[in-house]
Amino acid sequence: MTSGSGSAPIESTYVQAAVGGAGLRFTWDADARIEVRSLGAEVVIEANAAGLRTLAGHLLVLAGEGVTDGAHLHLEDGNGLEDGSVGLVLERNDEE
Repeated sequence: MTSGSGSAPIESTYVQAAVGGAGLRFTWDADARIEVRSLGAEVVIEANAAGLRTLAGHLLVLAGEGVTDGAHLHLEDGNGLEDGSVGLVLERNDEE
């Protein structure tokens, strides 16, 4: 599911995850590049325009109506993120 040069999925790929019986569809823009670095007390998410659109889309999927608490997406080095990135989990939590 990864492209040749980076680690973002090939253009127009999607992942459909089942959460509480419902399917969530996460898509990647063509040429998306996303890197996540930990700098101690800060985390840097660096992405090109396609990568930023991709992350925004992932967040909108998780914010969608009917998506339950605990729905999440794991992005890791070689699986949606550039090589050398630290893992990133996007998770919905509506509890206060």
